[in-house]
Amino acid sequence: MINSVGRDIPEEVLNATGKEVFQGAYALDNKEYTKAAPTVRTVIDPNRSKIVENIHEVLVKCGIKDGMTISFHHHFREGDYIVNMVMEEIHNMGIKELTICASSLGKAHDPIVPYIEDGTIVGIQSSGVRGKIGEAISTGKLRDLAIMRSHGGRVRAIESGEVHIDIAFIGAPTCDEYGNMRANGGKSDCGVLSYAMADAQYADKVVAITDCLVPFPNVPASISMVDVDYVCVVDEIGNPAKIATGAAKPTTDVRKIMMADYCTQFVINTPYFKDGFSYQTGVGGASIASTISLGKIMEERGIKMGFGVGGITTPMCDLLAKGLVNKLVDTQDFDMGAIESIKNNPNHIEISASEYANPFNKGAYVNKLDFVILASLEVDVNFNCNVVVGSDGMITGAQGGHPDTAAGAKCTIVIAPLLQGRIPAICTNVTTVTTPGETVDVVITDYGIAINPKRQDLIECMKDVNLPFCTIEELRDKAYAIVGEPDPVQFDDRVVGIIESRDGTIIDVVRKIKEYEFK
Repeated sequence: MINSVGRDIPEEVLNATGKEVFQGAYALDNKEYTKAAPTVRTVIDPNRSKIVENIHEVLVKCGIKDGMTISFHHHFREGDYIVNMVMEEIHNMGIKELTICASSLGKAHDPIVPYIEDGTIVGIQSSGVRGKIGEAISTGKLRDLAIMRSHGGRVRAIESGEVHIDIAFIGAPTCDEYGNMRANGGKSDCGVLSYAMADAQYADKVVAITDCLVPFPNVPASISMVDVDYVCVVDEIGNPAKIATGAAKPTTDVRKIMMADYCTQFVINTPYFKDGFSYQTGVGGASIASTISLGKIMEERGIKMGFGVGGITTPMCDLLAKGLVNKLVDTQDFDMGAIESIKNNPNHIEISASEYANPFNKGAYVNKLDFVILASLEVDVNFNCNVVVGSDGMITGAQGGHPDTAAGAKCTIVIAPLLQGRIPAICTNVTTVTTPGETVDVVITDYGIAINPKRQDLIECMKDVNLPFCTIEELRDKAYAIVGEPDPVQFDDRVVGIIESRDGTIIDVVRKIKEYEFK
């Protein structure tokens, strides 16, 4: 069946998942549903301890068994130890056919690939995956369909009951004996625990894993004791130094700095750039650079940002410290500067992932955004974006908040170089659609800027602005003229994963790579 972005979703996938095809970014506005509820075992006896000795004991107490769904959060990014620690013990116990529902999985979790191969893990649901797990899925090693959801889409799936979590494992930088968890104050600070909040509220069993047990009460708590069944103390839960890896680092790349300057000039020439505007940026080098250059103009003109939201980096915190931002509302910290800021600045505030981006609540922060600055692996001539599947067909990225913020912001700007190495980033058709073009307003490259023709208002306000504007087709043609039109990726017929729209419908599928030798 063809969906609204022109992707053919096989009937067998629709039948297997019970899902519908994507019909548009706002098709399910005003939908009514009843929220799910977890199974709760009461704690009335004040003498009953929640402390367990080790991961094995807590798995036994939680009744781990074949076929369960377990969850993890990714606030430690490439410094996370929790997933591998828990999965190793589960594997040693001989438990099989588990589904992992994680807010994201990265290269730090490469060690769990053998558990996919031996059937310990048969399902993965995540914002995205990188490294060997992405290869395992793309080459058909996962038994069940992988499901990729945005951050808002994941919370929607949990709160609506589409996903039922049997056991949630939450890495807590500090925790007391009764389960009050905070994201700061220990040796493994991660800033916030936003993505784990829904897991704590809706999972049947909730396990706090900490390397820093503190006196009761550990308040104000990110996650309250009322949702926690057990507390397990281990030597280390993560390495904060590895939070700022890859894309989360500032850039010195001349091309990226140029694109950042283009972005800043575009932003300041829109009607939305005024006192009290709201803003989110991704963690790509150009996006971070645009925040720095925008801050300088804000200071010159005496313009303050009303609020900044999302994954937070040091440059956003610097604007807050200078008094150029009223509030930062935070769902993830991407570097140590952001972690220190939320510890010390009362105007830097932790929010839940549901408050941030859930399309099925009564209004999320993303709906109040004026600007969002995003990156993309590919953008096609219909402004559709791909941030999960590489141009070689390999799953190598994550949706994150990309589709959520694009749908919510008044002005969605995607920054991408014309070429990613020798591969055109601007193309006729993206490998996989993760963000629909109807929600993308501007594409900025190092060879020019294209405005979505649907945004005639933006085209009009830019008519006298000295920037290198062109059509998206012209950008594609420039890319193809330099490196040629790439041959399409060769896929098998087998579908190995689905890309969910944030509303739970299917926007695209991911097929097995043909004749690929596993590295």
